[in-house]
Amino acid sequence: MGICRGLQLLNVVLGGTLHQHIPDVVGHEGHSGGDGIFTRHEVHLHPRCVLARALNRTTLDVPSLHHQAIDQLGDGLSACGWADDGLIEAVELEGHPFTVGVQWHPEADEGLDVFAALVSAAAIPSPAM
Repeated sequence: MGICRGLQLLNVVLGGTLHQHIPDVVGHEGHSGGDGIFTRHEVHLHPRCVLARALNRTTLDVPSLHHQAIDQLGDGLSACGWADDGLIEAVELEGHPFTVGVQWHPEADEGLDVFAALVSAAAIPSPAM
């Protein structure tokens, strides 16, 4: 699981690119509260993505604090969550049961549902190789 910069690193390692400053792309500061303060916004998940199935919902209100975001997706990544302005907020790696990345900060949220989904996925034995 990649969180914020972890999502960005996963994307770049797989050959993707980043928007260097989100406000220049979307025309607002809604993804960062500034001065280290989290802001909140909605993320919409594709209903068949790993996170939507694990969380049993497709709309999340997430804590956000970032000024970079995915531009071009890296090889093997699929976008599966978006902010209202169209920025990619969640990805998954094709062919892997729970290789996901989120642009928001679930560790700054009151609920731990994203981490519970990760732990649950880790507890399921993988098929024999």
